[in-house]
Amino acid sequence: MKAFANLFTALDETTKTNAKVEALVAYFRAVPPEDAVWAMHFLIGRRPRRLIETRKLVEWATAEAQVPDWIFADSYAAVGDLAETIALLLPAPSESSSLPLHYWIEERLLPLRHWPDDVRQAALLSAWREMDEAQRFVWNKLITGEFRVGVSQSLVVRAIAEVSGLSTEVIAHRLMGDWQPNPAFYETLLSKDTDDTDSSRPYPFFLAYPMEEEVTALGKPEDWLVEWKWDGIRSQVIRRKWNTYIWSRGEELVTERFPELQALGAMLPEGTVIDGEILPWKDGLPLPFSQMQRRIGRKVLGPKILADVPVILLAYDLMEWQGVDIRESPLEERRALLTDLVASLQHTGRIRLSEPVAFCTWEELSALRSLSRERRVEGFMLKRMGSPYRTGRRRGDWWKWKIEPYSVDCVLTYAQPGHGRRASVFTDYTFGIWKDGELVTFAKAYSGLTDAEINRVDAWIKRNTLERFGPVRRVKPELVFELAFEGIQQSSRHKSGLAVRFPRIARWREDKPAAEADSIETILGLLCSK
Repeated sequence: MKAFANLFTALDETTKTNAKVEALVAYFRAVPPEDAVWAMHFLIGRRPRRLIETRKLVEWATAEAQVPDWIFADSYAAVGDLAETIALLLPAPSESSSLPLHYWIEERLLPLRHWPDDVRQAALLSAWREMDEAQRFVWNKLITGEFRVGVSQSLVVRAIAEVSGLSTEVIAHRLMGDWQPNPAFYETLLSKDTDDTDSSRPYPFFLAYPMEEEVTALGKPEDWLVEWKWDGIRSQVIRRKWNTYIWSRGEELVTERFPELQALGAMLPEGTVIDGEILPWKDGLPLPFSQMQRRIGRKVLGPKILADVPVILLAYDLMEWQGVDIRESPLEERRALLTDLVASLQHTGRIRLSEPVAFCTWEELSALRSLSRERRVEGFMLKRMGSPYRTGRRRGDWWKWKIEPYSVDCVLTYAQPGHGRRASVFTDYTFGIWKDGELVTFAKAYSGLTDAEINRVDAWIKRNTLERFGPVRRVKPELVFELAFEGIQQSSRHKSGLAVRFPRIARWREDKPAAEADSIETILGLLCSK
């Protein structure tokens, strides 16, 4: 546990990619497989759900620290992170534990979910008393289900590849799918001659970069395959060993959530893997993504929801054919096979081909792009002819050219501190729009400002606080920001009656007074124009 806590600290204290990889490589080389596999499990985002309720965690921590509730509340407001606040307030241990990570996880952490409260409290206090501050911080992060550190899965893959001597593509593929964090898996992961016998395992997705230059910089239009960019659930449908598996891009096995596509999978030839988008689709047209959310939010899919929100697979690419990995084949060869396959299954009504967009010039394509919202799509995907199906996000071969987002001018109304390094800085903002002469909450956002702007806004918030609600501050309604977002819909759960997708700050409108921010009528106009 001490080595893992030290690794966490090293990763958290640097922004340099090479330094992070070096720290990971040193850790994986130094610890036994049973520790390495758990560290890898957590670092790539496979953390456990919250094991102890926040209320109980705070109650037991304040009792152990012998501090009143108000001191804990003020400390939490200043630190901004529950795990760190508890780690700082607890009394120092007589000596820190040298027990390995896998012991703490398997014998002390995971059983917490099943023990009664008195046993959980005793186990938790015992653990805190055996750990130093750094270990407690990481331990608390795992307990609360909020473990995250500034390292991406691709960096972990790079480190494991360096330790094993294998390519990053091989490691990325072996880390996909459902696996258990045990020494046997870790040794299989690093093995140079392992046959992959897991028939359910998906491939890593190839992700496109957003267009950063004029589209004309891509060269000749005839060198590119262009498709509409759809708003659904990016997925792989796998047919191997006479079973069907459907994986989301988030590496969640969702086969049971889409019985229509499970039935489709049964018709696929053995040894087939399709990359595509699961879309809510009815009467020949895509439904809004909010309809898909109706399905996702249900534990039981009854006949009515299946009839109201049917889905299809919009097929983008073919990754495996007749049991052979064809990702290195040129795009046009993979597409030719996919086109024939989809045509043979068209009668099912559950699969469609992502058709190429016909155009001759970039100017013509740009004009077509302006029709995206009318077609209920987000813009274009541009794929270079001859390109292989790569792993992860790579520049050069695949680009996404999205339409400009919706945007409105809103007033900052509430703020609260961020987390980690920004725990003492106000970075989480709530924005309002005008409705009947009053500001009503419209959206929350925490990204889009530069560090310098964040510091200026933080200083302004501290000078212009009207009320405090724990860590949250209500501020003078004076600052105006332009918010950008991808989608908008009516919602009875929001004060404004509207909900937006992926809101973020586009710019600080220092040129505009609060009275000139947008009103509910403006937003409704956007909704009507969809």
